[in-house]
Amino acid sequence: MRVVIQRVSEASVSISGSIKSSISNGMLILLGIEDVDVKEDVDWLCNKIANLRIFPDENDVMNLSIMNAGGEILVISQFTLHASTKKGNRPSYIRASKPDFAIPMYENFVSTLATVTGKEVRTGEFGAMMDVALVNAGPVTIIIDSKNRE
Repeated sequence: MRVVIQRVSEASVSISGSIKSSISNGMLILLGIEDVDVKEDVDWLCNKIANLRIFPDENDVMNLSIMNAGGEILVISQFTLHASTKKGNRPSYIRASKPDFAIPMYENFVSTLATVTGKEVRTGEFGAMMDVALVNAGPVTIIIDSKNRE
């Protein structure tokens, strides 16, 4: 399971020209799922995200988590995070999970993150063509792969 986390001052996701979800200060999380992911990956990643200190404290030092700093969360599914570009110029998405596996994992990730943070987690729509707009604050962008936790 792989995420790209962006600290944002605002973010939204639109489908067919209509805004589905939007947030102000907080985290935009792009989530990629592969078939080797299990519940332990979800739990570890959600705890890591909840406690990740990427928000400024009173001295403008990144020392606060989303739970300490407040803020909102938007999670967007993104199968392209598991693209392989080793051969040729057209990415291969063979590692990205198919919907029958990925949708329950995605839903589990969203509900686990909501439980761990005690916050509402807004989402896009799994499998839809989405337009994501954001203002990256900092900029702060963090990439975490649950398979690289050791």
